Amino acid sequence: MFLRIDKLQAEIPAPKRKDPNAAAALQELLGGKYGEMSTLGNYMFQSFNFRSKEKLRPFYNLVASITAEELGHVELVANGVAMLNNGPDNDGDETDGGDISGAPFEDMKDIRLAAAFLSGGGGAAPINSNGASWNNDFVTSTGNVVVDLLHNFHLECGARLHKLRVYETQTDPTGRAVCGYLLVRGSVHAHAYALALKQITGVAIEKFLPTPNINLDRIPECQPYLAEGSHRRLYTFSPNDYKEMSGIWGNGEKALPGDPPGDLIVVDGAPEGGKIHQLTGVPSAFTPDYAPEEMFEIASKLYKASR
Repeated sequence: MFLRIDKLQAEIPAPKRKDPNAAAALQELLGGKYGEMSTLGNYMFQSFNFRSKEKLRPFYNLVASITAEELGHVELVANGVAMLNNGPDNDGDETDGGDISGAPFEDMKDIRLAAAFLSGGGGAAPINSNGASWNNDFVTSTGNVVVDLLHNFHLECGARLHKLRVYETQTDPTGRAVCGYLLVRGSVHAHAYALALKQITGVAIEKFLPTPNINLDRIPECQPYLAEGSHRRLYTFSPNDYKEMSGIWGNGEKALPGDPPGDLIVVDGAPEGGKIHQLTGVPSAFTPDYAPEEMFEIASKLYKASR
C-alpha cells in the first residue's frame, strides 16, 4: 500500500506570471516517453510482478521504494504544470464569473496546448508536450531482474536528457525549480540502478554516469539539493519496510565524482517536502464553478464540523 502526505516532495516557488506555453513544455516531463508517468509505470509494475521477493529483497526493495518516490514526482510535475497555467499566487478566490460574452480567454485558443485549458481548466494531464496521451507501451516489466534493472538505468539516463532539454526551455522559477529537483533525484535513481547491476554482474556500470555528461554543478537550481546531500540519499517511504536496499545504496558506496563527496545513505520515511500551492478558482472558466459561493460555504461548515 502507499502512504499519502499532503505535501510536495520539494519546495517550489510560485510562478512570476501565467505561462501556459511553459506549462506545455513541462508536460513532457509528466507524460512524455521518459516522463514521470513512465518511470512510475515501469517501477510500479516491476515491483508488483517481482519474483522471489524474499530471496532478492535488496533488489525488490530498491525498485519498490523508488516506485513510491516516483508517485511524488508525478505529483510534483503536475503541480508545476498547473501553477504555470494558473499564474502567481494571490490572496483569494473570485466570487463571480462576470460577463463571459466578451471572450475573456481569447488568447488561450493560440497557445500550443489549448486542450489543457479547454478540457482541463488549466490543470495537468497524463500527456506529453504535444497533447499525446501517455500509454502502456512505455512500460517494460520482463520479470528478468537484470533486463529490468538495465532498462531502468536506460530510462533514468533518458529522463535526465529529457529534463535537461526541458530545463533549457524554462525561464520562470517554477519550471526551473521542478527540473532542478528532478535532475538531482533522477541522478540518484540512475546511480542506484547502476549499483544494483554492479552487485549482480560485477560490471562497474556507474562509470557511465553522468549521462548526458554534464555535472549538476552547472545548474543553479540543483545547488540547494546538492548542498543538503539529497544526491546521497534514498528514502524508504515507509517507517519500517524496504531497509534492506542499504546493501546496495550504502555499504561503503560514495557519491558520484563531480557531486559533493560523501557516503550513500538510506533514510527511513520521506523527505521533509514543501507546501502544495493553492490554485485560486477562475469562475469565468467554471473552476470550481461560475458562482461557487455556496460550495465555499458548505466546505467551510464541513471543515468546522471536523475540528
